[in-house]
Parts: sequence; structure tokens; C-alpha cells
Amino acid sequence: MSVDYVCEADGGSRGNPGPAGYGAVVRDPSGDVLAEAAASIGVATNNVAEYRGLIAALQAVLDLGGEGRTVEARMDSKLVIEQMAGRWKIKNEGLRPLALEAQALAHRLRVTWKWIPRERNSHADRLANEAMDAAARGETWQSTTISSGGHSASTTVSHATTIRSEGPNNSGRSTSTSTSTSTSTSTSPSASTSSASTSASALTSVSTSASVSGEPGNRTAGHAVSGEPGSRSDGHSVRGNGHASAEAASGDGWVGDASRPAGRSGLGWGRASRVATSLLLLRHGQTPLSIEKRFSGTGDPSLTPTGMAQAEAVAARLAREPYRIEAIVSSPLTRARQTAEAVGTRIGLPVRVDKGLREADFGAWEGHTFAEIQERWPHELAAWLADPAIAPPGGESFTEAAHRVERARDRVLTDHQGKTVLMVSHVTPIKLLVRFALNAPPEALYRMHLDLACLSIIDYYDDGPAVLRTFNDTAHLD
Repeated sequence: MSVDYVCEADGGSRGNPGPAGYGAVVRDPSGDVLAEAAASIGVATNNVAEYRGLIAALQAVLDLGGEGRTVEARMDSKLVIEQMAGRWKIKNEGLRPLALEAQALAHRLRVTWKWIPRERNSHADRLANEAMDAAARGETWQSTTISSGGHSASTTVSHATTIRSEGPNNSGRSTSTSTSTSTSTSTSPSASTSSASTSASALTSVSTSASVSGEPGNRTAGHAVSGEPGSRSDGHSVRGNGHASAEAASGDGWVGDASRPAGRSGLGWGRASRVATSLLLLRHGQTPLSIEKRFSGTGDPSLTPTGMAQAEAVAARLAREPYRIEAIVSSPLTRARQTAEAVGTRIGLPVRVDKGLREADFGAWEGHTFAEIQERWPHELAAWLADPAIAPPGGESFTEAAHRVERARDRVLTDHQGKTVLMVSHVTPIKLLVRFALNAPPEALYRMHLDLACLSIIDYYDDGPAVLRTFNDTAHLD
């Protein structure tokens, strides 16, 4: 089928979620560029930015040609293309409104959906990276260029906010804000006997600066999505095509930056304006599946006798100074609840369950070893290891798990501000939380190891970044 337009879109974030932006391009069938659009969108995930790019591309097609046009939509996001084509379900509720908006635009056109490799999406990728760079600088930035019938128009809007922190020996902090808007239009007749050009531009800028006395540095969003399984059920990394193994998936992980013994405040230097909220991240004890190194996601095995002994050992440790735990929150899965209840019984606190702290859903891979999965699902496994947005057959992607865990973390931080909270979870959530706290890239997950019943601690500051205090501590098991 011949097409009237080809549109290409891309989006991304520095940290996933992190400073995000999108890019969109519309071409005619010969490949000439008719329109471009790009914008920074603040802090968002890769998938959100990709959908925003698609929406911008489809809207640009409608602006150029109106309804009923035939369009080939191209993206290097397998998730977005497959969901828009109706072959994959939209499991992430956070993406559903964007998907519905894109579908509403697509219904006004005749669209075919095509996945392309990243190297063939370089134009949209370049625009998206320019937008992400602007977002990373704290700018709200948008650029639109439309060319049709010899006329072109472009608009760029930027709002920049920059915060500069002084060194450890200074308490001053300066903040500057600037806004600029520029619009230009040019017209060039194609007749060979005459030529004329007209241009108009307007530029408005406002800048303000203020000095603020206080602790240097702002809290960084720096959350990322685990695109990697992380650890096996025994907590060890497994290499497969350069990626870590599955029970990282089964491992229990959590996303959080606030755990530390009560009474500790401040960052490496200077003063913090508030005491941190401390999250003590505890992985559950041993289960039959962890002994055999099998994927253990939403399946619900109980602790073994060894696992119960591990839970009692960590309970005895956490009942002593300097921890002073003030609340306990657990994954709903039995192995985590049993571990949490051992601590709760010892220190006299109830256990609250948050479904967001459960392990990732491994679908058809539940209960299988990494070797079994590699033999039976080699292509699906390779795709899953390469892209955090890809889910196991019938399961949940790491991108989806990260959003769920992030919401659970935020609930705990909101409900227990300034307190010390024990969160009992699994490898995937805990690794995600550590990675987010460190602002580390996805590859960092392959370089983390979490033992059974290990303790990690993250402090969250309202006026500063998250601080990792402890990682994979198993001194209580010695």
C-alpha cells in the first residue's frame, strides 16, 4: 500500500526515569523531511518519552495533511509499536493514557506500524537527545519545524533553570532562571524568474537570580529502570550475552533511598535541613526455589527451616541499637512476610503489606532454571535480557516493575517522613532502589550481588540526594 507520509519518533531519559525528551520527524514518500518536533518533558521514563514522541509525530501528520491520510509509523521501540498494533497488551497503567491519546490520533489516519532498528531512526533519536540534554540542564524546551509547499516555519521555546552549589566549605547557593521564545517564518517562491524572502522573529527573555543560604545540592530524581534480571535466586550474577541472570528477577529488589539508623543526619559535609527518612531494605530468607536457583517471581514458596533461622538472626540484629525501627512494610509474598513477621515479633511492631514491593512476574519462566529457559525460550530470553521493556512470556517487564516499585517507595516515604522503616522485599526491587539512589546506569545492576537475608540501607533527604549507607550486609548470619 502506498503511503502519503512516513513518521518516525523516539524518546528517552537520562536515568529512566530521569531528564527526558522526545523527537519526531515526518517525511514524504521520497524521504524529504516535512516536519520536525522535539521537546523536553522534565523527569519521565523512556517509554513515556517514546509515546510522547509518537503523539507529536501523528499530530504533525494531521497538521500537514489532515484526516484520512495513509501513514507508516516507524519507531525503534518494540513496546510502543507492538502495543499500538494491538499485538501486546498495555499492562502499565501509567502508559495507558498516552497509548489512548496516540490511538485516538491514529484512528483519524490510516496507519501501519513498523519497528525499525535504532540506527535507522537516527534523525528522531538526534532530536530526542537534544531535548534530553535540555531537560538535563533543567530547561523546558520545545522545537517545531513544518515545511510544506515551499514554506517553512519554526518555533523554539526554552525555559532554563540552573542551580549551582558551592563547595563543601561554602554555604551559599545560587539559582538562576531564564526564559526565551523565538519564532521565525520564511517563504521562498519556487519560480525561477523571481525570488523573495520574508522573515520575522521575536525574542523575549527574562532572567532572575537569587542567593539562598543552605545545604548545597538538590534532591536528584535519578531513578532508573532495571533492564536486567540482576541476581539469580541465590543472589549471584549470571552472564548470558553480557547480561545478568534471571533470579535477579527472582531476587527481590526494591527502589528506595531512605534507610539509616535513627539520629543520623546530614550528608558528607555541612548540615542537612532535616533528618533523613531511612529505608532498611531486607531481602527475604531461603526458599526451596532459591536452593535450586530457580526463577521465583510471583510464585509463593515459604521459607525453609534455614530461611526461618536467617529471618530470626536478622530480627535479633535489628532489635538492637542503633536501628530503632519505627515501621515495617513487606511484600505480600509469603517468603517476605515470614521474614518481616520474624522481625516484627521481636521488636513489637505490626507488618504492613504493600503489593508494590512484590517480586517481578516471570510468567512462563516461573520455577525454571536459567539453563532451562535458555534452552526452551532462547529468542525470548535474548530479547528480555536486551531490553527492560520486554516481558517474559505472560510476565512483567522490568520497566513495568520499576514503576510499581517506585510508587511503593514514594508511598512509604510520604507516610513515614523522617522515620526509620524496614522494607522486606526481593532482589529486583532492592537492586532497583539502590541503582536509583546512586543515579547509576542500567548496567550497574549486573554488578550487584544480593545474598539471602541481606540488609541494605538508603537515606532520603528532602534537601539533598539519596545516600546509600549499607549494601548486602550479612554480618548477622556469621
